[in-house]
Amino acid sequence: MTLADRIESFRLTLEEWLRGLYHGMISHPAYEKIEKEAEDAEDAFVLACFPDAFGIPSPVSYYTAELLPYLEDEFEAWERRLWDRDSYIERKGQQYHF
Repeated sequence: MTLADRIESFRLTLEEWLRGLYHGMISHPAYEKIEKEAEDAEDAFVLACFPDAFGIPSPVSYYTAELLPYLEDEFEAWERRLWDRDSYIERKGQQYHF
C-alpha cells in the first residue's frame, strides 16, 4: 500500500466519521427531542425551587432563595421562556404528535 493510498483511506474514514458525528449531534431528529426534554427538566426544577415567581405559595421558598446567586444567569431567561412558551399540554402534545 503506497503512501497516497493510505492517505486516501484515512481521508475517507475521517470523512465518514465526521459525517456520522454531524448527523448524530446536529441533524438527527432525536437531538431536538433530547434538547426539549432537558429544557423541560430544567424548567421543572427551577419552577419547583421558585414557585413564588408565578404566584404559587411555597413553604420552602426561604431555603431555595439561597440558590438564587448560583442560578441568577439562568433565572431571567427561564422566566421569559416560561411566560412566552405555549401551554405545557400543547408542548407535550407536540412530543406525542397529538
